[in-house]
Amino acid sequence: MFCSKKKLLEVERIVKANDREYNEKFQYADNRIHTSKYNILTFLPINLFEQFQRVANAYFLFLLILQLIPEISSLTWFTTIVPLVLVITMTAVKDATDDYFRHKSDNQVNNRQSEVIIDSKLQSEKWMNVKVGDIVKLENNQFVAADLLLLSSSEPHGLCYIETAELDGETNLKVRHALSVTSELGADISRLARFDGIVVCEAPNNKLDKFTGVLSWKDSKHSLDNQKIILRGCILRNTSWCFGMVIFAGPDTKLMQNSGKTKFKRTSIDRLMNILVLWIFGFLVCLGIILAIGNSIWENQVGGQFRTFLFWSEGEKNSVFSGFLTFWSYIIILNTVVPISLYVSVEVIRLGHSYFINWDRKMYYSGKATPAEARTTTLNEELGQIEYIFSDKTGTLTQNIMTFKKCSINGKIYGEVHDDVERKKEITKKKESVDFSVKSQTKRTFQLFDHSLMESIKLGDPQVHEFLRLLALCHTVMSEENNAGQLIYQVQSPDEGALVTAARNFGFIFKSRTPETITIEELGTLVTYQLLAFLDFNNIRKRMSVIVRNPAGQIKLYSKGADTILFEKLHPSNEGLLSLTSDHLSEFAGEGLRTLAIAYRELDDKYFQEWHKMLEDANAAMDKRDERISGLYEEIESDLMLLGATAIEDKLQEGVIETVTSLSLANIKIWVLTGDKQETAINIGYACNMLTDDMNDVFVISGNTAVEVREELRKAKENLFGQNRSFSNGHVVSENKPQLELDSVVEETITGDYALVINGHSLAHALESDVKNDLIELACLCKTVVCCRVTPLQKAQVVELVKKHRNAVTLAIGDGANDVSMIKSAHIGVGISGQEGLQAVLASDYSFAQFRYLQRLLLVHGRWSYFRMCKFLCYFFYKNFAFTLVHFWFGFFCGFSAQTVYDQWFITLFNIVYTSLPVLAMGIFDQDVSDQNSMDYPQLYEPGQLNLLFNKRKFFICVAHGIYTSLVLFFVPFGAFYNMVGEDGQHVADYQSFAVTMATSLVIVVSVQIALDTSYWTVINHVFIWGSIATYFSILFAMHSNGIYEVFPNQFPFVGNAWHSLNQKCIWLIILLTTVASVIPVVAFRFLKMHLYPSLSDQIRWWQKAQKKAKPTSRRRPQTRRSSSRRSGYSFAHQEGYGELITSGKNMRVKNPPPTSGLEKTLYNSTSWIENLCKKTTDTVNSFSQDKAVKL
Repeated sequence: MFCSKKKLLEVERIVKANDREYNEKFQYADNRIHTSKYNILTFLPINLFEQFQRVANAYFLFLLILQLIPEISSLTWFTTIVPLVLVITMTAVKDATDDYFRHKSDNQVNNRQSEVIIDSKLQSEKWMNVKVGDIVKLENNQFVAADLLLLSSSEPHGLCYIETAELDGETNLKVRHALSVTSELGADISRLARFDGIVVCEAPNNKLDKFTGVLSWKDSKHSLDNQKIILRGCILRNTSWCFGMVIFAGPDTKLMQNSGKTKFKRTSIDRLMNILVLWIFGFLVCLGIILAIGNSIWENQVGGQFRTFLFWSEGEKNSVFSGFLTFWSYIIILNTVVPISLYVSVEVIRLGHSYFINWDRKMYYSGKATPAEARTTTLNEELGQIEYIFSDKTGTLTQNIMTFKKCSINGKIYGEVHDDVERKKEITKKKESVDFSVKSQTKRTFQLFDHSLMESIKLGDPQVHEFLRLLALCHTVMSEENNAGQLIYQVQSPDEGALVTAARNFGFIFKSRTPETITIEELGTLVTYQLLAFLDFNNIRKRMSVIVRNPAGQIKLYSKGADTILFEKLHPSNEGLLSLTSDHLSEFAGEGLRTLAIAYRELDDKYFQEWHKMLEDANAAMDKRDERISGLYEEIESDLMLLGATAIEDKLQEGVIETVTSLSLANIKIWVLTGDKQETAINIGYACNMLTDDMNDVFVISGNTAVEVREELRKAKENLFGQNRSFSNGHVVSENKPQLELDSVVEETITGDYALVINGHSLAHALESDVKNDLIELACLCKTVVCCRVTPLQKAQVVELVKKHRNAVTLAIGDGANDVSMIKSAHIGVGISGQEGLQAVLASDYSFAQFRYLQRLLLVHGRWSYFRMCKFLCYFFYKNFAFTLVHFWFGFFCGFSAQTVYDQWFITLFNIVYTSLPVLAMGIFDQDVSDQNSMDYPQLYEPGQLNLLFNKRKFFICVAHGIYTSLVLFFVPFGAFYNMVGEDGQHVADYQSFAVTMATSLVIVVSVQIALDTSYWTVINHVFIWGSIATYFSILFAMHSNGIYEVFPNQFPFVGNAWHSLNQKCIWLIILLTTVASVIPVVAFRFLKMHLYPSLSDQIRWWQKAQKKAKPTSRRRPQTRRSSSRRSGYSFAHQEGYGELITSGKNMRVKNPPPTSGLEKTLYNSTSWIENLCKKTTDTVNSFSQDKAVKL
């Protein structure tokens, strides 16, 4: 507790290198991480506390205490304690198992080995034993153990390259560089061990892109920023080794600060059941009070005479005290309205649904031998109620593999395959790709199916050569050769890698670079270009250029960038080519490809020298330096000659488009939360069909202050609603309910499709208290929301915002450590076992290998789980109200004495043996439509979102049904038994015969009811339903036999009654009459409802039955075609600053490093219901046959 207070009070951190004793006085956290919830000491108290938060468990504990009081208990205590202990034990074992795996993953991480300088020697140490202030050595491709201050590295000038995919989802490399004073330490262990610098820096926080601090060493101070820090979760790349000083460890690291807390998740049905249990308890109290008052009145008016008649010697009883005791007795007797077996059954059903997910072969990814896994068993039915999906982009929607697909050079498209009459052909596996094997430096995985580009190169087309030359020269790629002599490219962005690799495969091979030169191999000839200037990329310019001098002495400027920007810089003579290339770009963008325009300019030597002199002056200027440099860049990047355009495919994961489309049809809104830049995220949005050109508007929020963001949000809302808005734009809402009602009204008035794109820095302001209502109102009215450059914590905050203000069920899906906090915050967290480690999977509730499996998880498993659980609950409450309320009616005829109407053993076994298995079979196996139809008709998912299958209204209907059945079960036999005699002329109207008749009627009625409720029959259903009836009769005759009575005479008083009663024909007639009277109203109601107002699932079920009778027909899924209208797509996933790094030579190696390791509801409303009934099958088949052509 003290430590946590200490952390909260920490305002700055002071760390001394190589001095554990000094640092320990600050009580900094060690490097051990905990994602688990329990340990051996805390498991029992915390787990019991969590379990007794369930109102039902607390209720049963209270009943158990009452049953231990002999004066009021008419049932033995074991009827409650055995099932209660069973439920708590089962849940505890499951929770312990889940937490064991968390401990296992924690131990796996904590026991990783790291090299640490201890006692002037480099020693191997476990991660969990690394302390703040230690100096750690990292090697290439190693994970970073803690947040480190970079001291030195194998690269010149103390540079190192890191991959931050675990933090922000980006796989492009980032550069970090050490202070010059510490980079001199190199790899000298003795000098590093003597390093005693003191770092004073900010306290632990979750800001990934910000760090401020000061290093004091050798009587001088050096400022520290984010470029000097390597964060835990990063991977060291293309750097042989580096040394770093631990600043933040374990839970204080920025990764763990962003990971969020493990939350106890409960489904909406669980929360509803808590409310219902309270209502039922209130209902029981009311029944108990009525019966207690009845007992007091009976004792006062009848009881005294009754005692005199029986010659009881005891004095007159206090009627009020008798009523008080009777109240508690009836509370115990009537508690079976919510039996503990309900919760046992719920857990078993959820476990069964989890195994179905684990065993589903259609969610098994053979590429990595990865099955789907339900990592929790408590949330399955909530998968059928999802309204919002929050998805990461990189590695979740995309494979993060960039591929050069097409290009336009001098007005001609290369990369498309045409037949003899110039019509486009689909590329198939049979089509022969271009053979690049003759070139020694080609990349084997590169494929292009259009041979015309190679032919143009061989023919020496100057425009094609210049195009490929530009791709080989204008970039920030670094090259190296491994021991096998193979050329390896180290790329700062995957887009650049795709372009340089494409040029390499077509014979223009980038070989090496120095700060002043670039060497390429042009069709077998080595050519060295002098690098005169590097015009770096930034987010405003959206382009990059290089100025080079070729061996012939010509100076050329090569430029590539966003078409919208570059086209404005072209020479007027390019008008015709511009128009043609623009059409090609529209075609590429329509196919979801990421586009880039390519242009060049020949420069006069004298003009360049003058310009270069002005650039040097601008670089030396003290004021307005950036503006002057930008102006000079603009000046020389003008009058460009257009060469063409490139089209890169950021490969989507298989089935992403179909999955997104299908989930949209299921009325699920998908939000993309990514650490990537805006242009990249928007491109993927178009590629996935989340964003389309048919949308009315795409709002982009990019303000840098809270005022700007609020104003942009207000303007977007005005555009969305129009000027004549009939309601206020006010952003302060006092209550959630009016806000929800307003939103639902507003959503109905929105007629178009809109999208919202918001940047991370704008989102930080939008999440402030006075702006967030504007944000959530606008975002929830949009079909798609894309949040770019967001931190892991912001992802979680967006999820929490929607959960709080929309009261909607949310799902978050991601594949990296940067998605963990979002996965933990959402109602359902899904981890993809992809390229970025297993942190997301370990924090998730469900995991699988591909995004496309989400469609099956929700539309099939989620919908079925919700459907089955709702059916199970409806039946269970009906069954137990019918079973229990018979005691209430009997109370009026037994002097309110709290006598049970059934044999005590029947009460004990009814829920455990006689009716448990049939309802379990229905809850585990039932399905209204097949899995394929669940996928084909996403509209079937909507009842779960609207919570239609089990809610308070449905509960009251079940209660009313149960009350009606209990009335029939009691009064039909009671009326029949009144003054009845048996076939032998003897009286049969004794209490025991009455109890056996009612119990038998009850078992048969509830079995017939579950048979009517079952939609999908299996062998197991038949065995369990009819077997339960057989089991009832077997146990009944056994317990009423002479043999068991002789052994336990006090426990089994109903000796011989079953044979005596059930031998009478009149008893069987009573049972038959009771069953018919109970079931006929239900059958009639369902018959009329299904034929007058059939639901979508009713229609599909009829169609399925008709299909089984008809001859099976082959089905073709229609192909999804993308829109081909124009949009600007800029794909440069690039960072500013690389140009300066290259021209400074800081990142140049001295030598090569060592090798690196639609159905509509009008189907039946055109004619009368009776006609529909007659021609049901024909109409259904015809309608579905036609509808199959238009469904997804």
